[in-house]
Amino acid sequence: MQGSVFFRALALVILAFGGVSAGFPVRSEPMSGIAMQGKPALDPTRVHLPYADPNAPSGGQIRMGESGSFDSLNPWILQGRPAQGISAYVTESLMLRSYDEPFTLYGLLAESIETDARRSWVAFTLRPEAKFSDGSPVTVEDVIWSFETIGTEGAPRYQTAWKKVKAITRTGPRSLRIDFTEPNRELALLMGLRPVLSKKQWQGHDFASEMQMAPVGSGPYVVETYDMGRSITLKRNPDWWAKDLPITQGLHHLDRLRWDYFGDQNVMFEAFKAGELDLYRETNAANWHSEYDFPAVQDGRILKEEIANHVPSGIKGLVMNTRKPVFADWRVRQAMILAFNFEFMNRTLTGGAEPRISSYFANSALAMQPGPATGKVADLLAPYAATLLPGTLEGYELPVGDGSTQNRRNMRAALKLMEEAGWTAADDGVLKNAAGEPFRFEIVPQQGAAESQSVVDIYIEALRRLGIFPEVTIVDDAQFQARKTSYDFDMTWMFVATSLSPGNEQYLYWGSKGADAPGSRNLMGMHDPAADAMIAALLSAETPADFTAAVQALDRVLTAGRYVIPIWYAPVTRVAHSRDLHFPATVPLYGDWPGVTPDAWWHEAKK
Repeated sequence: MQGSVFFRALALVILAFGGVSAGFPVRSEPMSGIAMQGKPALDPTRVHLPYADPNAPSGGQIRMGESGSFDSLNPWILQGRPAQGISAYVTESLMLRSYDEPFTLYGLLAESIETDARRSWVAFTLRPEAKFSDGSPVTVEDVIWSFETIGTEGAPRYQTAWKKVKAITRTGPRSLRIDFTEPNRELALLMGLRPVLSKKQWQGHDFASEMQMAPVGSGPYVVETYDMGRSITLKRNPDWWAKDLPITQGLHHLDRLRWDYFGDQNVMFEAFKAGELDLYRETNAANWHSEYDFPAVQDGRILKEEIANHVPSGIKGLVMNTRKPVFADWRVRQAMILAFNFEFMNRTLTGGAEPRISSYFANSALAMQPGPATGKVADLLAPYAATLLPGTLEGYELPVGDGSTQNRRNMRAALKLMEEAGWTAADDGVLKNAAGEPFRFEIVPQQGAAESQSVVDIYIEALRRLGIFPEVTIVDDAQFQARKTSYDFDMTWMFVATSLSPGNEQYLYWGSKGADAPGSRNLMGMHDPAADAMIAALLSAETPADFTAAVQALDRVLTAGRYVIPIWYAPVTRVAHSRDLHFPATVPLYGDWPGVTPDAWWHEAKK
């Protein structure tokens, strides 16, 4: 409902101004904020973010947990596993994102942003008071050096967008301009979110390989201590240059942010129960109702909270690597989905409490609609009709099992598809091809990831009934990241969060160029011109209707591609936390999202 109201309001804005921009050149003017579509909701020179509480007290700390380990303090490069917190709290970007709007930015290091109607360029003017934690000013040279360095030596998520930059130029003592190779409605915003680093600190260091140096940033926190691989603590900077800006009021109340790392999710939960952590997100609905009867909950020291959100489900589950011949045939991938006994698994692992992820943008107005494609969605997909997989145009739904352990109807359908793809059961009960080679593949779960390992344990039992005996290789955190980066897996665990404003990152997730580039999020190896075209369409959409149609069309291509065996999603975030930690009464559109927790939380001991 909230999303529908937003899009209707946005349509009225575009109708009101569309005629002017279509017939006459529009003079660009400096702005204090920018939205992907429409206009920002706030005047950041006067008000704070709606989910921030400026009257909350400052002080205290929050201790959080992470699975795995870290070996890097440089979160912008492909190499290594970075520590939490640095990119979000130690360094800053030119603009600050509001998580109560689909995709809107307000000036932070930059006092203003300027662009043309086609968004073929963007210009920023820095605030004169902006400075790094060492007291040095944030300069245009710092911005240009940061953008060029991260754009050419950083991780693929940065390089992909930077390739669309034609030039970056200083235009004044505090101003710069970035020209793009082509109009793109999102690139101006992406540049506004690029981290700005101190050029002086990085002189003499190899940016692409330096992992041991704590960055000097302009953010609200500085690195206080760290034990590589085990913990990192950030300390609030009392001299943070932006503490008096209206838009930052009510954020960053906590004196310290600490993350402790655990090799196993169960160990992390035990640490929380013992009082060693202050906040724990529960991803399993059954555990939420059965495992929180320990003393700290019973006596009120720990509170349980369900925080609502209005964001798409994203995609989470087992991804099949189509770079490997074993999963190149869509019929094989559909058979794998049929063999996945979701109803039984959901009942066993979550108590049946969670809905299934039905598409990549489920739980939102951006999701593909049931049945055949119609209207603008059908028009967008029509040029690719000859190459689209079955179900893309006609409509595709995930198979529903009978809830029994045998799941016989779906298993029969899976066997039939495997036979069509050239795999039949031999006398020894093993599924083989005409050459007598068994159908084998490797599943690579991460050590300590309880949810994914439980799913895999149940799934392999079902596959054995088909005559398929996969090899399961559990790897530690570092190996897991390395194997995903190099696509060294047949099947593995995948989670990609999607937002209410999908944009250029979609190329990184499923674009053809990312299929062969190491470190992209395109784990399935998807190489589909239709998907590329739908991403281009959503990036060029000038009305909410065109944007929604393009995302729905992309959702059809992705879902009917049968790349991921999806599990469930939580329509709320389940958070258990110390009673001394508090969350604002106004819950933003994105709910408990990075940028909200712990940014807008505060510590106040119960009297």
